[in-house]
Amino acid sequence: MTSTGPARQASLRERNLATVARAVVDAPEPLSRADVAARTGMTRATVSTLVDQLIEAGLLTELPAVSSGPGRPAVPLAPAARTVVGLGLEVNVDYLGGRVVDLTGEVVDEIVIAENLRGSPAPATLERLGHLARDLMARARGMRVAGAHLALPGLVDTRANLLRIAPNLGWSDVEPLALLGLPASLPATVGNEAKLAALAQLWGCPVAERASRTFLYVSGDVGIGAAIVIDGALFGGKRGWSGELGHVTVDPAGPTCRCGASGCLERYAGKEVLVTDVGLDIDVADDVLVDRLSAPDARTAVSTAGAALGQAMADAVNLLDIDRVLLGGVYTGLVPLLRPAITEQLRTRVLGAPWAPVDVVPAPVADHAALTGGAAASLRAVVEDPMPWIAAAAG
Repeated sequence: MTSTGPARQASLRERNLATVARAVVDAPEPLSRADVAARTGMTRATVSTLVDQLIEAGLLTELPAVSSGPGRPAVPLAPAARTVVGLGLEVNVDYLGGRVVDLTGEVVDEIVIAENLRGSPAPATLERLGHLARDLMARARGMRVAGAHLALPGLVDTRANLLRIAPNLGWSDVEPLALLGLPASLPATVGNEAKLAALAQLWGCPVAERASRTFLYVSGDVGIGAAIVIDGALFGGKRGWSGELGHVTVDPAGPTCRCGASGCLERYAGKEVLVTDVGLDIDVADDVLVDRLSAPDARTAVSTAGAALGQAMADAVNLLDIDRVLLGGVYTGLVPLLRPAITEQLRTRVLGAPWAPVDVVPAPVADHAALTGGAAASLRAVVEDPMPWIAAAAG
């Protein structure tokens, strides 16, 4: 009979390492070893051994000791800065870029290039992004890159790392990772822009600023993306295609969308519609658009967009029983303007609104949130499974 004891022991150690790493990384204030033991139920000796291994691997660090009375001063623990980093990459309609983030949540480096990429050739654009990514990796001297996540504004088959369609880019059936030319040893995946941006609200900002663990994230740009987060986990659906709020029908007899359907939300509340309504160019900066939409003569454009957004959000809330909506992208700065019309639609269309009003707030991470979310997703994988990093340090 073959013994499974050693395997079980190794598995338990892996779980305990992840538990300790999560406790420290997700704590709103630095924890001591004793604090970690109290929170996890492990013995202090076990915690101390695991913490030492995480420190040796460059995942945690010790802060200056803090004295709180008689006895030995407590030594606070924190995520290590500029040791292990994640790389977030993105191609969107009006920019491409990359961002390097460390375990503390600090942006170590980034390159963002603003340009109109509608109809751009996918191979050439992704090849450029690959060069940009390799530049960022070369500049991260002395740091280990845990992985890369590429954000794209469309339907991404996450199981196969394929982009099925990105209507606003004009791309379809693209294998993006092969075109990036990243090192074969670097773990890399592809994800939807809005979903990675939603992860930034969970993991890409200080713990005290993080969003609640259940919310609907809605990102406004030329397209409108959304992500559903339930108890701290993305709900992707069978193929990872959930959240296409921009293609919810607002009016079946409405204008034709780039997706081929009629009356989609994007044709009422997307950035392209907003800039056209107030006489601006599509390439206008978000802050300029916000200023223009704040003018009295823009009230109709704002109320029309807000009502359409509220109508689509109400459908989502009725289906999902979510009581918090985070507005990201260009909508972040427009929340005070859009909220009245959105709230009115939610109040009248959500069945449970009298007992559970829906809170509509700006997303905590607004600046190119998908870049932060992509980097944070790679780092989260390290926190959830630090064993390979422990083994590498020991080797």
